Parts: sequence; structure tokens; C-alpha cells
Amino acid sequence: MAVSKSDIAKVQAAVALSLREHWGLFLTEGIVLLILGVAAIILPQVATLAVEILVGWVLLASGLVGLVSSFRMRHTPGFGWSLFSAALGVAAGLVLLLWPLSGAFSLTLILTIFLVLEGVASIMLALSHRHGFSARWGMMLVSGVVDLILGAIVFFGLPGTAVWAIGLLVGINLVFGGSALISMALQARPAPSA
Repeated sequence: MAVSKSDIAKVQAAVALSLREHWGLFLTEGIVLLILGVAAIILPQVATLAVEILVGWVLLASGLVGLVSSFRMRHTPGFGWSLFSAALGVAAGLVLLLWPLSGAFSLTLILTIFLVLEGVASIMLALSHRHGFSARWGMMLVSGVVDLILGAIVFFGLPGTAVWAIGLLVGINLVFGGSALISMALQARPAPSA
């Protein structure tokens, strides 16, 4: 199924209208992300610890829900694997909550993969919007390139980078993502009435 230029133009117009109508929300989100990013850059070890504890709670909660679901459906095929998966989530969550620094290496590796994939996605998004809002696509492109560079720096610095990398990288990512949202919101806001 081929997409016509008029269909693309309609989608771009709808996106532009939506951005114009909700530019204040994007601006607020960008400012909050920017503030959180600066805080994480200033205190990267604290931010690393916070991310690991958050991941621990998420794993624990998903494991507990999985245990309840598994026992409620214990007569279905795959019960053992479902139970194993849920117990693994509970165990991983407890390890991260009781010994949060033990997961620094593996979480840093996962974050590095995330940064690389998000960098590629941001670059592709920027390139797809390069004919629309110029400020948005430029900042998104820079954000994507920075994500790729940061991912490479952390990966090649392992295992030493694991103690501070998560907090610092999350902070830098939030600063650039927040800046991109602020730029996009300011570009999309309606012109003041005369």
C-alpha cells in the first residue's frame, strides 16, 4: 500500500496542529525533564541508586503479580515456566532492593543498549521531521547523536563506569530530551494576538 504525498501532508498538519494546541504541556514536560536531568548530573551516584531501586520495585511488583497470575491459572499449560519467570522477577527485585549496587554493571549495560537504540530512534525521528519544525529536528538530531556517543563511552569504560554511569547518563539524556521538548514547544506555540 503506497502512501501518497497528500496523506503525508495531512499527518504533518495534524501533528503541527496538535503541537500548537498542547505546546504548554510540552514546555512543562521539557522544563521538568531539564531540572531532573541537572539534578542527576550533579549527583550521579544518587541518581544511579535511585534508578536501581526503581527497577528493583518494578521487578518485584511484576514478579508478585506473575506469581498470583500463575497460581490462579495453575492448570494451564506452561505453569512451571510461568511460575519460574515470576519467581525470577521477585528474586531479581529483592536483590536490587536489598543490594542495589550489585546490579550496577548489568543495569549499566542495559542502559547503554537503551541509549544506542534511543539515539537511533531520535535520529530517525529528527530526519523524518526535518521539513517541519526546524528547531525540533535539529535538537532531536543532536539528542540522538549525543545518546550514541554516551552509549559508546560507557560501554568502552565498563566495569569502572558502572558506579556513576546510570545516574550521569540518565541526567544527560533528560537534559537533552527536556531541551528538545522546550525547543519544540516554543517553536509550536501560537503567535500572540495583535
